[in-house]
Amino acid sequence: MSANTDEPDPLGAGSSPTRPGWFGWRRRYPRTAMAVHVGTTVLAAALVFVVLLVPNRLDWITVQSFLRLPVEAIFLAAALLALPSRGRRITAVVLGAFVGLSGVLKCLDMGFRQTLARPFDLVFDWVLLSDGADWVKDSFGRSGEVLAVVGVIVLVIAVLTLSALAMVRLANVLARHRPVAVRSTLVLGVVWIICFTLGVQFGGVPVATKGYAQYLANRVQYVRDGLGDADVFKKEMAVDAYAKTPPGQLLTGLRGKDVMFTFIESYGRVAIDDPTMGPEVDATLKAGDARLRAAGFAARSGWLKSPVTGAGSWLAHSTFLSGLWIKNQQRYRTLTTSDRATLTSYFQKTGAWRTVGIVPGVRKAWPEGTYFGLDHIYDSTHLGYQGPYFSWTPVPDQFSLEAFQKLEHSKKNRDPIMAEIILASSHNPWSPIAHMIDWKDLGNGKVFYKIKKEGTNPTEVWKSAQRVRTEYRKAIQYSLDSLTQWMQRYGDDKTVLVFLGDHQPVPTVTGGTSNRDVPVTIVARDPKVLDRVSNWGWTDGIKPADNAPEWTMNKFRDRFMTAYGPQGG
Repeated sequence: MSANTDEPDPLGAGSSPTRPGWFGWRRRYPRTAMAVHVGTTVLAAALVFVVLLVPNRLDWITVQSFLRLPVEAIFLAAALLALPSRGRRITAVVLGAFVGLSGVLKCLDMGFRQTLARPFDLVFDWVLLSDGADWVKDSFGRSGEVLAVVGVIVLVIAVLTLSALAMVRLANVLARHRPVAVRSTLVLGVVWIICFTLGVQFGGVPVATKGYAQYLANRVQYVRDGLGDADVFKKEMAVDAYAKTPPGQLLTGLRGKDVMFTFIESYGRVAIDDPTMGPEVDATLKAGDARLRAAGFAARSGWLKSPVTGAGSWLAHSTFLSGLWIKNQQRYRTLTTSDRATLTSYFQKTGAWRTVGIVPGVRKAWPEGTYFGLDHIYDSTHLGYQGPYFSWTPVPDQFSLEAFQKLEHSKKNRDPIMAEIILASSHNPWSPIAHMIDWKDLGNGKVFYKIKKEGTNPTEVWKSAQRVRTEYRKAIQYSLDSLTQWMQRYGDDKTVLVFLGDHQPVPTVTGGTSNRDVPVTIVARDPKVLDRVSNWGWTDGIKPADNAPEWTMNKFRDRFMTAYGPQGG
């Protein structure tokens, strides 16, 4: 055994002469001990190199990604070689845990990109983790949620522990073989500089990389931008062209009309443009158009760019209604605790409409409803539904619309209604989904137990991207059929419907496109209503043309209020 504590024995045991290794097994099985020693060292190096080299996007992971030389590994080796024994071990533990933590963050980025098409936000996204747990519970049950949460916690602890132990192992190896390690580090440093300077590539990927350092720098900048966003948003929120407009001059072009703002969950441009889904959805839209025309309605359609994709419906809804770009949870909380008026609250402000919300996706207290100017809110427990959940979806769309008819729209001698309606059947995971039945058979919703039993299993569906896309397409068709059939059945000369998607679906469906467009449509029987938006350049019918105007979603509020104000039309 070496007398120098910085130079442990070749097997790294620091062993006792009476009981070397674990109860003396290294002495009895020297070859096995050497193999274990080399194997664990190789695994330790592999773990560190994988975390340093792995991209934070699943679609960027290739074999070439790992055939690179990270400059960060060279700096880590140099730093550990320069430290004394005690400092080296402490530094190794800290650096190892940090590397493991960054590995966890990269995994979060991968997950968020697969659902939201963006990386995890270290400032604003922690609240979404609980929403994710709720989604797992709704999709796979309470046991599935518990297993998922426990599994994630155990995995995170394991990654941090293993990465710390791996770094300590590598630090000890460097110390035992200091002369060789110093020379190797210098050589690798020179090789990295040469490869970086000459732009040497392997399979189209640069050999010399500083990607990990760049990744950390980007994350730091992301946090700084997030922390500074609050001041930027407060300035934007203070600007409202209609804040001082007298109530009598607001929305005069819609007086006496029943106005429905209806969001179709995850109804994105991909449903119309994708060649594998487009033909079926196009047939549904054509049938809906024919249905509406037969009932005397006309429609105009365009495109809106949502602030989110994959998920985050509430951010899109508040963007549409507030006229502000609500791109994160901080903005949403700031907005909903402010006195900034929304499209719906302006209807309430006039005193000419009863404002109601049909929000079947809400199962908890929703204090934001008051902020949005809704006189009465019908959540999933107040729609009269006694049927089953369809995965995440508490109430099928057809039933939600029928409940609106019974609870509000069919009342006699009532004031005009402004309704915000959220159709949730097309919410991820799209399995199982409801299908249209005779409106007279809806009853209290128990008829849907049989329909759910005949539906697909989300666990099986999500094993295949193609099956996911198929079920998504069917869910969108169901939502569209529910809405156009309701209009045909119950709409009248006073009905004005504005319906739109809130965001594109997850990348599994979109194929990873960066496009965030969603369709938006205005439907009315009174030609004067659509005449007021004739200068918008929108497409006739409920399917927007490829070249129809594309607005950011926050622009809609003011343009709508201008079109239907005293000077509009």
